[in-house]
Amino acid sequence: MSSSFFSATNFSIVLVNYKSLQLTQTCLNLLHEGLQGSDVPVYVVDNDSNDASSEYLRTLNWISLIERKSWGPEAGSVAHGRALDMALAKIETEYVFLLHTDTFIYDQAVFAMMIDSCASAHEVAAVGCIEQLNRGRARSAWRLASRFIKHYTRRGLRVLGVQAKAPKPYRETYLKSFCALWNVRLIKKHGLQFLMDERNPGYELQDKMAALGYAINFISPRKMFSYLDHLQSGTVAAMGGYAATHRRAKIYNRVVGSSTGGNGGKN
Repeated sequence: MSSSFFSATNFSIVLVNYKSLQLTQTCLNLLHEGLQGSDVPVYVVDNDSNDASSEYLRTLNWISLIERKSWGPEAGSVAHGRALDMALAKIETEYVFLLHTDTFIYDQAVFAMMIDSCASAHEVAAVGCIEQLNRGRARSAWRLASRFIKHYTRRGLRVLGVQAKAPKPYRETYLKSFCALWNVRLIKKHGLQFLMDERNPGYELQDKMAALGYAINFISPRKMFSYLDHLQSGTVAAMGGYAATHRRAKIYNRVVGSSTGGNGGKN
């Protein structure tokens, strides 16, 4: 992508790091390579890692590092949301891209594609994807069908007085923050932020923006994942949160191993 797009576009990028050295290195190496010659602000919030990943981030002179200290136990989603809001307070651009450290962008044209999605008669509050990976049509259809059956089975059991788990929505409706574009100007105009309840950061914000009449634009997984890879729950895998035989642990080891041997591992 030409540097003219980056210079003409008013956006920042935000990532949150927590004890994920290899993932963060790979993610940032790819970003640095793609953004060279531009002045796009990149904010990285270190969420009180106190490890080698913190030391690595302090060596980078092309990012704005925010070192957040936690003051007690907090859920992972809450910690992530508070970190995002620390960065939000510093952002002066009109838009911000939220990325996860397990998001590997191989085609920087994804930024232009998502910002082009904001060209609408209605003001757009956010752009992104509701799926964290591209399952393909067959797997997506099966997943929707199985979630539909589980949802209404649980509802039926509860109506009959049988103890059952609360039914979850069978359709995904919220943008996933592994790669999401948000309109900072609109967020600050209404005094909102990413963390406003106990759900994942951005969920309540999306509800409030939609209620205010702003558009939320959705990108298909097929299109989104033509530009990037995403290791779903990669940070959990990096911290050893899954058994070695777990599917996500295997994906993490395969992708990180191949990335450190290719372009993503260049220093």
